[in-house]
Amino acid sequence: MDPHFDHAPEDLWVFGYGSLIWRPGFHHIERVPARMVGLHRSLCVYSFVHRGTPERPGLVLGLDHGGACRGIAYRVPAKQRAATLDYLRAREQVTKVYRETVRTAWLAGKPERRVDAVCYVVDRSHPQYAGRLTLAEQLHLVRQGHGQSGADRDYVLDTVTALETLGWRDADLHRLAERLKGAHDGAAG
Repeated sequence: MDPHFDHAPEDLWVFGYGSLIWRPGFHHIERVPARMVGLHRSLCVYSFVHRGTPERPGLVLGLDHGGACRGIAYRVPAKQRAATLDYLRAREQVTKVYRETVRTAWLAGKPERRVDAVCYVVDRSHPQYAGRLTLAEQLHLVRQGHGQSGADRDYVLDTVTALETLGWRDADLHRLAERLKGAHDGAAG
């Protein structure tokens, strides 16, 4: 990222697709449903810190290549740009599994608006990249995962609830959530 990016004089847009939807953790002056094309939400990252440990990893979302993703775009005032980026890097870049990048986000509305937004895209070459896992593998990891930010099960269910509140359904996440809400620890994958 260009070193001048942190101190640019304009407002900052941030695209959230997982926990940033329901727990952004930074001040913003606008919150708008948005979409990105060319990336999709995927439960494809082994969590070693926030929702698991290296010995008992959890599983969290990443923006992965291909498709499209609906999420939330936040507008941060320019005066809080650097502090917000510092916060996001401390939160999202603990193990460097994501690449900070700026991509086009399409803001909902009539007409749609196009903005450049910071987002965190999974690094497929990183050891924490899980790729596409079976439902049984996902269930196992989510059930065992517990890290600094709490239980992985709560992360998945809170994300599904946030998506439902927006009127959205993510087929893979919803399928997993339905299994998690069932017979928790004894259910077969």
